[in-house]
Amino acid sequence: MAGCKLMFACCVLVASLAMCSYGREMRVLTLSDDDVSYVCHPSRFMKLGLEMSNFAYCDSSLSFHLRAKDLVDRLTLEEKVQQIGNTAQGVARIGLPKYEWWSEALHGVSNVGPGTYFDDVVPGATSFPTVILTAASFNQSLWRNIGEFVSTEARAMYNLGRAGLTYWSPNINVVRDPRWGRILETPGEDPYVVGLYATNYVRGLQDVKGTENATDLSSRPLKVASCCKHYAAYDLDAWRGVDRYHFNAKVTEQDMMETFLRPFEMCVKDGDVSSVMCSYNRVNGIPTCADPNLLKGTIRDKWDLHGYIVSDCDSIEVMVDGHKFLGDNKEQASSQALTAGLDLDCGTYYTDSLQGAVLDGLVKEKDIDRSLEYLYVVLMRLGFFDGNPAFQSLGKDDICSAEHLELARQAAREGIVLLKNDDDTLPLNINHVKSIAIAGPHGNATSAMIGNYAGIPCKMVSPLDAFTAINNKKVTFEMGCSNVICADNDNAGLIFTAMQSAKDADVTLLFVGLDLSVEAESLDRTNLLLPGDQTDLVNQVAATAKGPVILIIMSAGGVDITFAKNNPNIKSILWVGYPGEQGGQAIADVVFGKYNPGGRLPVTWYEADYVNQLPMTSMQLRPVESLNYPGRTYKFFNGSTVYPFGYGMSYTKFAYKLVSSTQRLDITLANHQHCRVVNYTNSKFKQDCPAAGVDQLDCDANTVTLEVAVQNVGPKDGSEVVLVYAKAPQGIVGTYIKQLIAFERVFIAAGGTQNVKFELDPCKSFNIIEDTAYNVLPSGIHRIELGNNATISTTLQVNIHH
Repeated sequence: MAGCKLMFACCVLVASLAMCSYGREMRVLTLSDDDVSYVCHPSRFMKLGLEMSNFAYCDSSLSFHLRAKDLVDRLTLEEKVQQIGNTAQGVARIGLPKYEWWSEALHGVSNVGPGTYFDDVVPGATSFPTVILTAASFNQSLWRNIGEFVSTEARAMYNLGRAGLTYWSPNINVVRDPRWGRILETPGEDPYVVGLYATNYVRGLQDVKGTENATDLSSRPLKVASCCKHYAAYDLDAWRGVDRYHFNAKVTEQDMMETFLRPFEMCVKDGDVSSVMCSYNRVNGIPTCADPNLLKGTIRDKWDLHGYIVSDCDSIEVMVDGHKFLGDNKEQASSQALTAGLDLDCGTYYTDSLQGAVLDGLVKEKDIDRSLEYLYVVLMRLGFFDGNPAFQSLGKDDICSAEHLELARQAAREGIVLLKNDDDTLPLNINHVKSIAIAGPHGNATSAMIGNYAGIPCKMVSPLDAFTAINNKKVTFEMGCSNVICADNDNAGLIFTAMQSAKDADVTLLFVGLDLSVEAESLDRTNLLLPGDQTDLVNQVAATAKGPVILIIMSAGGVDITFAKNNPNIKSILWVGYPGEQGGQAIADVVFGKYNPGGRLPVTWYEADYVNQLPMTSMQLRPVESLNYPGRTYKFFNGSTVYPFGYGMSYTKFAYKLVSSTQRLDITLANHQHCRVVNYTNSKFKQDCPAAGVDQLDCDANTVTLEVAVQNVGPKDGSEVVLVYAKAPQGIVGTYIKQLIAFERVFIAAGGTQNVKFELDPCKSFNIIEDTAYNVLPSGIHRIELGNNATISTTLQVNIHH
């Protein structure tokens, strides 16, 4: 999202989005005006001069569906259209208050969007690491815990009248291209990882303890309501004159199913998310927010969404002005979006044009009724109408608590990736280091650490703060560049000063990388290099430093640092993403060995020339041989890289041993079931029954099990991320090189061993989306590899008989 194309002066285009707030004058006051915490409160109706018993929507003995229908049926057409934009105006005559739908909680409660604000009562909220670093932990329980803590703070702020209950987060777009400016918001390039992140973070935000397994999902209580965005095939913001407001993503059905839709399907089906946001772009000529197949046909009908579909802000206006969809007729554009399944407009097109559209016969009033009922059922599940005693006690003490700040530190520690460690330079011995030279534009980073869609942090700890706080250490700091862009004329002098500081220090910590001035919403990169003179800064400081040089990269997207990887004077390299408000402390803990890094890269770090080989506008994941375009992501790119997806080192060593695995899967099709055709590179690979459609298989009855013993054979306690990859049977045309099918992060003490067991659904782990977009399980020998370098491997023979 919420690009907020025109609304509120397009605040997101400001370089430091964390500092962007719409101010109290933009706030929509709701229940806090009445000094009550929910709508159907007797005293509230008395103040309004209304008899609450006359309103069936306040009768808690009725189903949410009936109550929502009663509420909608009481509204006039004019009143209805005023409730279907992000700022719902309310209707005083029936006791319905205003409500602001737009709040954000990407990695903590944000002040982006008018639904949330900070002041003297709530001066800040915990700002966790940006999503790309949290994803690098490959720790599903961490992802869920962060969601739980964020929703606790959100609910506390709601009780204090400073926030809403509906949060348009997380961003679950797959990173297709390394230039994309919004990589920091996402869980990376693997659709399976992205989907699992979505499922866990959404569950953390939404789930009310004890109701997770409720059978009636349409009435299951919600702690807060979350939203998976931006649907779909959205991963270009502004690149060489092409922007998201005009871009037509030309996507094959194979790529759509395999990559772009999979995380959203997991978010809806497994996460039970209560909202999905459609994106600005077109897909194959149709704006996503007006595509009935994508919205009603897929999200609502096929995946069975229990909630509402919302537009990215001003998306209907973008349809008209950017895509020239349906000419310049606002009523037609709004009607098309509504009938396609768009329930809520973040913007004013619905409120301004839907009444006229109904009166002109372009859309049915009952279509508005349907969408309003979806919206009000979500608010009822949140306790907006009846209250929720489980959360009424939450208040100021539950925001920025010590427990939450510690989780922010832990999340940063778990995500940090060790990329290089010559001579076991790290961890540093705290007793042997007396002087530390900190250099580089991120040495005293603050706002850069919390990225975008951030609120006001509780307590920022910069790298300089953390290292300066260590007792009996002499710490110096030189920027080396005036800013991250590092292109000023006086950089030579700043670099020289940094060199001088490194000459006398026991160790030099070089903090370089990117920030929102280089990669951000509405700002894609054009290259994969360090900005400006940062490379010169690194090389010159490394050449003159007395002690070991540790290079620390803050970025979301990969950077071609081959020069540093090959420089013997740079002993160690850490990637720290954008590590949140406690990032400085987390970095210090890793550098001095209080924490052993175990993060893995969630995106491929390509060599710089990669972006010269294909335009960002080419959506295909597989190589395009006719144009000499390489493949995208680790699944389809087989060229050389700076660092591959899943890469990460540790201060200790781990050894794997296969304990057991399913070796064979025999599937017999019934008479009414049929084999599917799969294309082969050579007839010698062809199977008698090449494949079966997964929709005709009993997947639950054919679980594949895999158990591996992981031993810590090194000198230090540490965490290992066990990555399990599958390779399709040999000879199938156009399939992935390999794909991640499972992972688990485990902590193992030095000398200890832990068995890790995986139970794999063959229809999700060993399937392929073949070129005509059938989802099939192919016959043949599937290879299973553990670890990025196939530390150990095994095979699964799939035999399908007719």
